Amino acid sequence: MTDRLSPQARSRNMQAIKASGMKPELIVRRVTHALGYRFRLHRHDLPGRPDLVFPSRHKIIQVYGCFWHQHLNCPRSNVPKSRIEYWLPKLTRNADRDRRTRAALKAQGWKVLVIWECQTRDAAKLKRRIGAFLGEKADGTIK
Repeated sequence: MTDRLSPQARSRNMQAIKASGMKPELIVRRVTHALGYRFRLHRHDLPGRPDLVFPSRHKIIQVYGCFWHQHLNCPRSNVPKSRIEYWLPKLTRNADRDRRTRAALKAQGWKVLVIWECQTRDAAKLKRRIGAFLGEKADGTIK
């Protein structure tokens, strides 16, 4: 027997998906803080309410889920086989919105680093990538 959800129940399930504070974002926050950087979260005055904002450096880190933001060539970004008429336009809109948001941030002079959910699995690599983006010196101290 298949369990079909009503549109109202499906809507309630979608509402349970949070926009911030998810595991990949928390991992990036933890690593960034451990490197000695301080940041602001989800600034409402910037396009797309970026995840981590470094105002003095004029840099932003966005943490994207591979499925929701359609990470190219990632096994986690497969489009579901059922209800493709719903999922394909939705996921395409998400990716298009992400591109527009990054372009708007860059137009305002911000440098943007996108970290995908699958890239948070290797902590050492993540630490090097964040450090290189934010300006860590070769000896590990902050510029």
